[in-house]
Amino acid sequence: MPAYAAVKHLLFALCWWLFSSASYAEPHFNITQTRIQSQGESNYLLYATIAYPLTPRVIEAIENGIPITFTQTLRISTPYLFIGQILPWRQTQWSTIFHHQLRYHSLSGQYILQSFSPKQQHNFPDLDSALNYMGKLDGVAISLPELSRPNAQLELKTEIDIHALPTPMRPGALISSKWQIASPWTRIAWPD
Repeated sequence: MPAYAAVKHLLFALCWWLFSSASYAEPHFNITQTRIQSQGESNYLLYATIAYPLTPRVIEAIENGIPITFTQTLRISTPYLFIGQILPWRQTQWSTIFHHQLRYHSLSGQYILQSFSPKQQHNFPDLDSALNYMGKLDGVAISLPELSRPNAQLELKTEIDIHALPTPMRPGALISSKWQIASPWTRIAWPD
């Protein structure tokens, strides 16, 4: 009888944890208005709008001068069916990552956004302006390789790069849902 009671309490605790964690969904980044425009042989311009809602923990870190790195990953992938229709699989044929680092400079009261490809720096008076600028991909020049399969898909994803945080912050960020903010892979239609 005591073993049954222990299992019952364990199952109750597990169910409570699952339902309570599902009700407190953390924000995620949202990618909309995606399109790609051809500029000749394998040269394209990428357009997209990304909303970056941040958790209070991430905002607090930025306001305390911690640099936060955001990545925007663009990939060409091909879907495969693995084990019949049960398990879909994607093979990445090509990918590139754009890195942006956001930090707050307390002496000037400015938010500094550094882009690493191409290397640029912009200053903003408030956090929302910096996030809106980073989320506006307006004619980003990219060079895509020739495709080997006709069903290849172009997809975009953005997330916080937890591994770029200062070393003392990484372990906590890796296990905290307050830092696990990303967008799902968003398909971009090929140009006609």
